[in-house]
Amino acid sequence: MNGKHHVMVIGAHCGDAEIQAGAIAHKYAKAGHEVTFLHLTAGEKGNPTHISVEDYREQKIKEAEKAAAILGAKSITLGYKDAELKEDEETVTAVAKLFRELKPTIVITHWVNSMHPDHALCPKITQAAWLKAALPGFDIDGLPPHSLSRMLHSENWEDMQGYEPDIYVDVSEEFDTYLEALSQYWFIMNSTSFRYYDYYKALGTMRGCLMRTTYGQTLKFPIGSNTRKGSSIPGFEL
Repeated sequence: MNGKHHVMVIGAHCGDAEIQAGAIAHKYAKAGHEVTFLHLTAGEKGNPTHISVEDYREQKIKEAEKAAAILGAKSITLGYKDAELKEDEETVTAVAKLFRELKPTIVITHWVNSMHPDHALCPKITQAAWLKAALPGFDIDGLPPHSLSRMLHSENWEDMQGYEPDIYVDVSEEFDTYLEALSQYWFIMNSTSFRYYDYYKALGTMRGCLMRTTYGQTLKFPIGSNTRKGSSIPGFEL
């Protein structure tokens, strides 16, 4: 596929999209493609004890904006509540409207199996929104239909049941910037329940080892098991 792409990474909470595919997103941003991180919720319920849920929501939105700026992307956070995400008509239509407005060509989101209900719903909402945005029979504020070219799944420690990578992307040159972006999030650097920063640095190292590079990030097709290793997403070469 030639020309410029618009890569949209959709996460259930602020931080998910960046940890899963932030280095890949930065690779595309560096090459001049448009990149957007879309967060369905802020992920505010896992707040530190010294701050309220609402204050932490605002903090995470600001952290997301800082991380996106470092990665050369835009950040959008919708107003849905953490741990209360629903695959309903209102939510699907809101995402479909963004697809029609922003016209992403490729969307990366959570894998379908997860221990977190919000994560598991995110790809379902994304798939339903793709259909609704693409069909001309749906009127969404008079916006013209728009269809994605591809949807892929990315790697998250909470979503590993059945996740077997199909695509390995070399992100060796982007990884330091990726780690800088992750460090903008309080929970990544200070969580006492999970060592996010250490895990994703080690994961990038391990995936890089498997593809004979320094660092790598992986993606998975919705259906199929073709394994591909290279410098970019198949069909969306840089």
